[in-house]
Amino acid sequence: MNKINITDKLALFSDFWNPRIVGELNGQYVKLAKFKGEFTWHKHDNEDEMFWILQGNLKIEFRDKIVEIVENEFIIIPKGTEHKPVAEKEVSVMLFEPKSTLNTGNQQNNLTCEQLEKI
Repeated sequence: MNKINITDKLALFSDFWNPRIVGELNGQYVKLAKFKGEFTWHKHDNEDEMFWILQGNLKIEFRDKIVEIVENEFIIIPKGTEHKPVAEKEVSVMLFEPKSTLNTGNQQNNLTCEQLEKI
């Protein structure tokens, strides 16, 4: 049982769209990531995912709308929902996802992270 300092963990990396594992609970990973630019359209057939905005603003594009999430807000994306995260400026995010969740969901491309680093 160790406490985690989010600011210290975020200072350990500067790349975008490459989540790091900072904790585990009940079959879920707690991840930190930095986003900037556009991600890829994707969906997760078997997992819900939660984006909690720590710093900055994130837009999540859906096929029928765009939702903007700001600091201290979160959104839960239900499994099977196609979406695309977009960060006009750098944003720091905490993610809660089942261990089986692949960051690009049903897509495989240069943004896919199959082996996540624990920090």
